[in-house]
Amino acid sequence: RQHTDENRSLADDLYKRVRILCWVMTGPQNLEKKTKHVKATWVKHCNTVLYMSSEENKDFPTVGLDVIEGRDELNWKTVKAFRYIFDHHLNEADWFLKADDDTYVIVENLRWLLSKYSPDQPIFFGRKFKPFVKQGFMSGGAGYVLSKEAVKRYVDICKTGKCSYSTAEEDVAISKCLADVNVKAGDSRDTNKRETFHPLPPEHHLIKNYIPRSSWYRKYCFYRITEGPGCCSDLTVSFHYVDSVT
Repeated sequence: RQHTDENRSLADDLYKRVRILCWVMTGPQNLEKKTKHVKATWVKHCNTVLYMSSEENKDFPTVGLDVIEGRDELNWKTVKAFRYIFDHHLNEADWFLKADDDTYVIVENLRWLLSKYSPDQPIFFGRKFKPFVKQGFMSGGAGYVLSKEAVKRYVDICKTGKCSYSTAEEDVAISKCLADVNVKAGDSRDTNKRETFHPLPPEHHLIKNYIPRSSWYRKYCFYRITEGPGCCSDLTVSFHYVDSVT
């Protein structure tokens, strides 16, 4: 809801200049539990929204990708989703955001981040992790966003069969494919070097020492971790594992 004294001119200008297609990774079992809450909230700020599922649902609506549901199929689901976007929606946006059905995104802040770049640049952004890919890979849960040029290169390498990473981890797989076609893993931190994409819920990042010392998160982060209130940019883009009820 907009406040009466709120100046929307910058946000409105960016809405026209930085067009974002948001696609949400979901499944039939989550439409009522999770995805309907995504539909009612943050995706309203995207220029185009698509819900990618294993089955078509004309009422919701979802795009049926004809894949099997399950964690092992996430990479194939991602490949097919971007192929569908390339074939049917490529000219509707400049940037293409993938998010899960339990990710929360502040789209205006994402537009501000992307406004400094051209969609013709081969680049993508998200929460950068350091294992598996030399330039880093982007967390799937925090969401990642590809330029139009990155989408073209990704779909092309998938079509040629040169990118056939069989890992179930879609975020690692797409990051490997993008590295192979010289798409840069961009730095999404703000000017104060604070992170904008967050792979965990807000309290995990905002409360110091909430995350156990032995956590995978501490081993994976590409940049130095800051915990507590200084963890997160004022222009934060996303959080993951956001409970639809709370």
